[in-house]
Amino acid sequence: MKSMNRSVILHLIRKHKQISRAEIAKKAHLTPPTVTNIVNELLEVGLVKESKVGESKGGRKPILLSMNSKSFYVVGLDIGGQKIRGVLTDLNAEVEESVSINFQKGLSKEDLLSNIKNVITSLIANSKVEKTKLLGIGIGMHGMVDHHQGVALFAPNLQLTNIPLKKELEEEFDLPVYVENDARAFALGEAWFGNGYGFENLVCINVGIGIGAGIVMNGQLYHGKNNIAGEIGHTIVDINGTKCTCGNYGCLETVASGRALVEKAKEELSNGKSSLLQDVVNKDEITGELIFQYAQKGDIVAKDILVQTGKSLGVGILNLVNFINPERVIIGGGVSKAGSYILDPIQSLIASRALTEDARKTEIVPSKLGNYATSIGAVTLVLFDLFSADPVGKGQLTIEF
Repeated sequence: MKSMNRSVILHLIRKHKQISRAEIAKKAHLTPPTVTNIVNELLEVGLVKESKVGESKGGRKPILLSMNSKSFYVVGLDIGGQKIRGVLTDLNAEVEESVSINFQKGLSKEDLLSNIKNVITSLIANSKVEKTKLLGIGIGMHGMVDHHQGVALFAPNLQLTNIPLKKELEEEFDLPVYVENDARAFALGEAWFGNGYGFENLVCINVGIGIGAGIVMNGQLYHGKNNIAGEIGHTIVDINGTKCTCGNYGCLETVASGRALVEKAKEELSNGKSSLLQDVVNKDEITGELIFQYAQKGDIVAKDILVQTGKSLGVGILNLVNFINPERVIIGGGVSKAGSYILDPIQSLIASRALTEDARKTEIVPSKLGNYATSIGAVTLVLFDLFSADPVGKGQLTIEF
């Protein structure tokens, strides 16, 4: 019960940024002595600090409490199909250190784990943060993940299965490790620190090499029975379509992902379409970023490819809007950097084809967290355990009180 009360108090201090002991007691329905005892413990370990004196409503002015964001730190990793992007942040998810590495296709499970360990080691070494000040490690992993066991069940873009991330990293670093699907980590990060803050029901779409969705329902991440909720990239949009990395045919990823974007550009060029992209001698050097750059220069083919990708993605998102009815949809990942070329067709489709008038007003917005969206989401997995008042939470953190 005491640990639960501690989490409630931490949550209130984080939420309100500055709050008095009396207000905490009132909002948490706790006795003043209980609040005082727990706050004293939090002050002793440095998690919270006393700040400026608040306004008095009669009697002595209250001393306000706030989070000491530099008291502890968290490591968060975004493990994609071609890159690992890692950050080390404070308790407000402010990035103190970042490391990114690319890797080649055909990576073995052992090589991937070695790369992950190297990124974490570099983050800690570069930051010069003491080991005792590290709360834990969060991992946002693409593909299907068992978040309870901390195992990546299937990473389609790497064609790897059953990667024991939690076990390997806890043994290596002696820190609690939290593993989640990258899109769900992204959604949690946006809900806490990004454009999802204050929304109880939202969908976050991560559009990169693949496509995944993180679904927040009534303030909670939704996993589904077997942890595959949100795999929007593998919903079928063309029953006779192209074969997908998952082995199925006609998945949304085959027409609206970063990979599909590049393949469409190559196809247009091979069909003789006139475009600035023809200047690229090696067609394997065509990237989504390059297509966006040429679209900005006025290249019609590049613009059309991006707009068509937005329309295809919009079909999948329209289905989610009609099915889940979120307050807001957030688009992140590499493809989202194309901005209005992608977002406008999606918003237009929702506005004209969603089921009800209210649904047609569903906001489509870009990620606030940008390149760090999933990495910060991974950090948030650790912070969620620290601040969660849920008695059935993971409860792995071991700050000595």
